Amino acid sequence: MTAETSSPALSLAESLRQMLAVLETERQALAAMDVDALVLCTGSKSALLSELEDCRPPVIDAECRSLLEAARHQNEVNRKIRNLLAANVAARLDALTRQPGLYRAPQARIA
Repeated sequence: MTAETSSPALSLAESLRQMLAVLETERQALAAMDVDALVLCTGSKSALLSELEDCRPPVIDAECRSLLEAARHQNEVNRKIRNLLAANVAARLDALTRQPGLYRAPQARIA
């Protein structure tokens, strides 16, 4: 295998490793409720997604497939944590205001 044919796979694998690192940092920022770190993670994820769009090898090897699954799993974990935090904040705001749903978007009424 020449360097030219293995380069896209190495680039993809490296980008996926970086994405996993950013997703781990995001998880830690969520746990610490560190808004600044979350903003930085969002920028990093966006940049990495652009890189991943650019490196689409014709065939994804086993290592990259494993990294993709790990990134997908970590992103799903982070999404669940974000949703739990959002629900917790909403519940606390409702309790403070004693008006449930005050901070929710109004629902469309069906006639």
